[in-house]
Amino acid sequence: MAKKKPKRRTGFPPAVETPVAPQRISSTGQRPMRWGLIVLFLVISVGGTYLAIWLRQNDNSPRYTFKVIKKYPHDEKAFTQGLLFHDGFLWESTGRYGESTVRKIELETGEILKQHSLDDNLFGEGMVQYGDRLIQLTWKAGKALVYDMDLNPIEEFSYPGEGWGLATDGNDLILSDGSSVLKFIDPETFDIKKPLRVLREGGVFVGQLNELEYAGGKIYANRYQWDLIYEIDINTGNVVGIIDLAGLWPLSERPADGVLNGIAVTQDMPPRIFVTGKLCPFIYEIELVRMDAR
Repeated sequence: MAKKKPKRRTGFPPAVETPVAPQRISSTGQRPMRWGLIVLFLVISVGGTYLAIWLRQNDNSPRYTFKVIKKYPHDEKAFTQGLLFHDGFLWESTGRYGESTVRKIELETGEILKQHSLDDNLFGEGMVQYGDRLIQLTWKAGKALVYDMDLNPIEEFSYPGEGWGLATDGNDLILSDGSSVLKFIDPETFDIKKPLRVLREGGVFVGQLNELEYAGGKIYANRYQWDLIYEIDINTGNVVGIIDLAGLWPLSERPADGVLNGIAVTQDMPPRIFVTGKLCPFIYEIELVRMDAR
């Protein structure tokens, strides 16, 4: 998602958010002294940092970095919302009002082989391939668009709340809405069957869950505005791995809205993993590398 200009964040986030103290006005109508604000800021920052370090030391989830296998060209104007690999091609959902599309792409060249544009009042979001259909979410319209594999619209259905990411375990659709809760949806009736709260070790909620992919009993989720992918146990919602992609797409090379978003995993053994970002000029094929135990 990109609803507002993102703050680029890399590395592992604190397990809890540190609140910013509101600025108060004195009885004289003047703002607090600058030094008082500086001291307050330092106390909050240092305290939050030590809390984050303590929580991280007590979180034993496996951590991974990456090795780039190959880079492929990607439309740098594509505001990537969903990505998947099927039948030898990449399929992509892009966002922004007046620019949203669903596309079939040749991996090696980045050529857009087929494309369907959404109505200007719809903001495209995550997408999944289910059987012989593609299902694409929209952000605030509460509407999912269904296509055949030639990208012809064939059906629509409604769902409550926002739509961010979409995946499937082969039985249900799995939807993210930017919160820490994933929703399992019946692919025939489109009713919500159950929620799944995503937790890091210690019972800490993981919010801002965005683009989703499913493979091998795990849900892979981009965290919006962070260069992180979470591996989530589909049965418990527990985070069982954290993939740190810091440095994959250098911050110095990104436009203002450039954040990592887009995961595609093949059914090969071992699977091939592709990742990209909004307005990113490349699709990266990566291999996961386990970090040393901390």
